Amino acid sequence: AKAPFGILADGTAVIEMAKASGFELVPAARRDPTVTTTYGTGELIEAALDFECRRFIVGIGGSATCDAGIGAAQALGVKILKEDGSGVGFGGGELVTIARIDVSTIDPRVRDAQVLVAGDVKNPLYGPYGAAHVFAPQKGASPEQVFLLEQGLIHFADVVHRDLGIDVSELSGGGAAGGLGAGLVAFLHATIRPGVELVMEAVGLRDKVRGADLVITGEGQVDAQSVYGKVPGGVAGLACEYGVKTIVIAGKLGDGYEQLYDSGISEMYALETIAGSLDAAINRPIPSIKEAASRIATKLRAW
Repeated sequence: AKAPFGILADGTAVIEMAKASGFELVPAARRDPTVTTTYGTGELIEAALDFECRRFIVGIGGSATCDAGIGAAQALGVKILKEDGSGVGFGGGELVTIARIDVSTIDPRVRDAQVLVAGDVKNPLYGPYGAAHVFAPQKGASPEQVFLLEQGLIHFADVVHRDLGIDVSELSGGGAAGGLGAGLVAFLHATIRPGVELVMEAVGLRDKVRGADLVITGEGQVDAQSVYGKVPGGVAGLACEYGVKTIVIAGKLGDGYEQLYDSGISEMYALETIAGSLDAAINRPIPSIKEAASRIATKLRAW
């Protein structure tokens, strides 16, 4: 199967790791983060290099993996070796077997590249809030596999620190996408930033908000987490800088959605409520969106 990537007008490659190494690509019965790999994500980066891209935005949500990005590194030419000098296999289960990392063989074009990682979680690589304990069970890992992955991630961080001189052990966002965040920092000297910030910059949102009368944004489900690194909170924060009101159209309002009123959002409309059920909102969204727009227009006249 082929995975797409985008190239912006300025030559920046936009890569979504989920298109190559994503959770939805693996049938439920075969989900196992001890064997799934980010190799395909590395292949996408390699393909973008062939298009002479030297600036990358890599989105790292929705992964099926927990290999700390070693698969992506292998695709780019990094040698990740066992004690006997052979290369490690694919998957997070192989992390515990790493004896040495040699980046001298990496695709030389990567050395001049700027890599920005768009991630919405701040979880570290390992520990109780790390990639294995928090996310691996969602990807099909058993308790025994979670333990194996945790040991592997700790070992990976130790080897990276020893061989590359980079400490990813407490890196904010290092645990995103099964440790791919940490891997991209280690192998490609990437910078991890909130995804919403990168998207807002890429589309020039600041210039559009400046001088606007109203901002309308949205999200599938708005809840307490929407304030932290998600689109509604980020957009509202930017709009607040210019004294512009923000309205959110959401598919659903989840637990703690009220917190968004404290982050600068003036009104929220849930398509689920308008349509009468979430299924109705999903299957026939246009009437609900039109009704939300009508209610917004009524509200604007009141303002």
